[in-house]
Amino acid sequence: MKILHTADWHLGKRLDSFSRLEEQIDVMNEIVAIADEQKVDVVLVAGDLFDNFNPSVEAVELFYKTLKKLSNNGKRPVIAIAGNHDSPSLIDAPDPLARECGIIFIGYPQAKIQKFDLNDFKITKSEEGFLELKLSDFDYSIRVIHTPYANEIRLKQYLGENKEEALNEVLANHWKKIADEFCDEKGVNILTTHLYMNKRGAALLEEPEGEKPIKIGNADMVYSEAIPTQIQYTALGHLHAFANIGTEEKPVVYSSSPLCYSFSEAGQTKYVSVIEAFPNQGVSFNKIELQSGRKMVRKSFDNIDESIVWLEENPNTLVELTIESDSFLKAEERKRIYQSHDGIIYLIPKVKNNENQNFTTQEIDISKDLETLFIDYFKSKNANQEPNEELMKILQEIKQA
Repeated sequence: MKILHTADWHLGKRLDSFSRLEEQIDVMNEIVAIADEQKVDVVLVAGDLFDNFNPSVEAVELFYKTLKKLSNNGKRPVIAIAGNHDSPSLIDAPDPLARECGIIFIGYPQAKIQKFDLNDFKITKSEEGFLELKLSDFDYSIRVIHTPYANEIRLKQYLGENKEEALNEVLANHWKKIADEFCDEKGVNILTTHLYMNKRGAALLEEPEGEKPIKIGNADMVYSEAIPTQIQYTALGHLHAFANIGTEEKPVVYSSSPLCYSFSEAGQTKYVSVIEAFPNQGVSFNKIELQSGRKMVRKSFDNIDESIVWLEENPNTLVELTIESDSFLKAEERKRIYQSHDGIIYLIPKVKNNENQNFTTQEIDISKDLETLFIDYFKSKNANQEPNEELMKILQEIKQA
């Protein structure tokens, strides 16, 4: 049985004011193409389907269209769980209609999915936090333990969380109880969840810039040792870089986000994970590199002409550009830079420090006029560099207002 694992789509995500919708359309189509080319039998989407609780109409439309394509008109089951950026109610809302397309939405922890039967697969067992699927092409089933993101309130409500117990212990006991009851050696056993998990004793994995840190009350870290021994593959969501914190035989995988969503991810390669699994055997999996989307790059120059040459040579990028110079950028210089490239997200001017210049603290002479005081203050904060004409004009406008 082949399973495709993807996560952290963040549909509707913007980078500052820059829309990523066209890139997201391209990468969603690429993921669908991979699912078809690899002839995968099941798709897992491990949370953060949208970027916020109230996604745009365009993001919602892209989401439903993508899942419908992934489901291959109801022939391929798609299981999508909520992440910390998702509204559980929004994820659950289309469930009755989605089932007709072979799509299973899981918004809350401990959800019990309604059984249904399509031509190519059916849900044969469903309990709180667990479901079993029987595909017509296989003589064995796939079992999925599912735990969408749970904040403190949801965790207490659905898992009976005790604040004196570590989250690791709560989830370990919860998952073990399910696995012991339903996950024997006669089927493929999978866990999918959206949380911050690490291997005990390993270096902490970095959360990307702009990603909300997942902390549930004062509970401790969740460690991969909490995963039941019956589980053959764990499909994680939340971290945007690919990582396997398990073993080759029993992978515990962050498949990565499909696009770079912050400059802390600049240079990262993005993947989906495709798993081949049989009952009572170690799985094999391949990470398949995604090609869509503009690369994110941090660049620094001390020459405007050189920066423009690079920008024109690298049009298909999103750029955080730092210009270091002896004086502040003028309006015409900024205009030249922005006209050379449509993907400049941040332009950071940096005035070179004059290390030979000694500054001393001076008393403020309030008898001086406002312009002189402003110039003195500006020079004290900017390596003795005087403000340019534009700043002085703005000061005059403020005075006259």
